[in-house]
Amino acid sequence: MAADSIAADTVAGHTSGPTASEYIVHHLQHFATSKQSFIADFSVVNMDTLFFSILSGLLALLFLRRAAKKATSGVPGRFQGFVELMVEMVESQSKAIVHGNRQFIAPLALTVFCWIVVMNAFDLVPVDLLPMLWGHGLATSGVVADPHDAYLRVVATADLNGALGLSLGVLCLMLYYSVKIKGAAGFVRELFCAPFGSNPLLWIPNFVLNLIEYAAKTVSLGMRLFGNMYAGELIFMLIALLGSAAALSMGGAFAFIGHIIAGSIWAIFHILIVLLQGFIFMMLTLIYIGQAHEAH
Repeated sequence: MAADSIAADTVAGHTSGPTASEYIVHHLQHFATSKQSFIADFSVVNMDTLFFSILSGLLALLFLRRAAKKATSGVPGRFQGFVELMVEMVESQSKAIVHGNRQFIAPLALTVFCWIVVMNAFDLVPVDLLPMLWGHGLATSGVVADPHDAYLRVVATADLNGALGLSLGVLCLMLYYSVKIKGAAGFVRELFCAPFGSNPLLWIPNFVLNLIEYAAKTVSLGMRLFGNMYAGELIFMLIALLGSAAALSMGGAFAFIGHIIAGSIWAIFHILIVLLQGFIFMMLTLIYIGQAHEAH
């Protein structure tokens, strides 16, 4: 669901509103340290992705802290019951996948799940709401002349940089546990001697294959999360455009109601995607860390 920003200017008597493509392109731009382009530039930092990912992490930690403080040994309430159900689910999954000390791994998986769910949940906020408030704030302070010149994207996981950043964190955990469990010598030996054997002629093929495996795990983990959330973000924008067009045709009354219904249905369905993507990322994190505990 989204506000009908395209139709606003026209209804007010102006005809200089953005086109559909301009509207989508505008909403896909980041608030960055310099003008964002579609060409990768490592000098550009997407400040909105950093802000909302950190904010989501703090909200997830506050949620877990509140659950810990409210935990009682008596009859649990609804909130405690929900948290206990979630903790038991994560613990059972980590126990089945990771064979070893899970003192850190199970809480890590729970934190990852809550963090990603909160980041994904920002996709349920109306598309134009936060960018509009942000633009008016910048215009009031004189940073920009027109509120529509301000860019803001609130879904950190719909930014490829954010999603790949999370997967790179998982890669670091994989390497850490590989060295911790097998030792530095054992890890290096596995890189060059698995899976084809320890023959010196096979060292290079083994090493290349293992590098490809680590790269494939990292890229696929981040791309899966990014692709699903980016697609969901685009669909919300298209529903917003549908409502804007409906408001300008045939009085727009019934069509606008259809837009609200369609947006509501997609939002309800998207809640499942928000939770599912967090669960999948958590499960793959456990699987990859579990593989680091095992030898080829």
